[in-house]
Amino acid sequence: MKLRRLNANCKTALVTGGCSGMGLIFARKLAEAGLDVVIVSNREKELQEAADALSAQFPVKVTAHYQDLAAPDAAEQLYAWCQAEGICVDILINNAGMFFFKELEAADVARVGTMMNLHNLTVVKNSILFGDEMKHRGYGYILNMSSMAAKLPAPGITIYAATKAFLKSFGKSFSFEMRPYGVGVTTVCPAAIATPLYGLREDLLKFGVRIGVIHTPEWLVNRALRAMTRKRRVLRPGLMNVWLPAALALFPGKAETLLWEHFK
Repeated sequence: MKLRRLNANCKTALVTGGCSGMGLIFARKLAEAGLDVVIVSNREKELQEAADALSAQFPVKVTAHYQDLAAPDAAEQLYAWCQAEGICVDILINNAGMFFFKELEAADVARVGTMMNLHNLTVVKNSILFGDEMKHRGYGYILNMSSMAAKLPAPGITIYAATKAFLKSFGKSFSFEMRPYGVGVTTVCPAAIATPLYGLREDLLKFGVRIGVIHTPEWLVNRALRAMTRKRRVLRPGLMNVWLPAALALFPGKAETLLWEHFK
């Protein structure tokens, strides 16, 4: 894949959640474009397998870094490790994420904290720490993965939607701060994507792709990277991003309650 408009000084990309799903596709596309790639994940076996596969496929340096990105000080640890290894990150892809669908209760407090750390705290700190280096160099790209759910607060995805709304707000504001220094900050808000994240059966994912309701990860990654190189602030790809929020806005609260009672 050719990344048009990419600053010629960019040599290395770091992708969180880079051993599977969209993260692995991001890493593959960046390696195909000739960039060295650092992939970060808390899934050690899959991480090394992904790094080996990328190294065998592309003539670039691929580095695997095993780390829990949901720890409160994960960003500080990751940044310190990159400095110790002499890794200069020119492109930062904050892709790592998690999902659960259920009514919140006391037993979920720990999982809620994990999601908020992973989606928000680590992403913000990564953006600031690596972004500060980019700012001083005068170039660089940061891509943060939000979701269409940022516009669709709904029962069952209460925390997920809230964290994605935070990411959208942060990314848009941060992009204005970084643009004068030559650094692009792009926030991607995809609709339904055919990945294992949401726990849907494979046949349902394939059916969704076939009728155009769900898009493939490759489709999304290509558009996200194109938007990143153009330094677009927010990308909302797909027609579902247009009609679904508008359609759901017409639902009265009672209808939403009935739907929740049916699906929970």
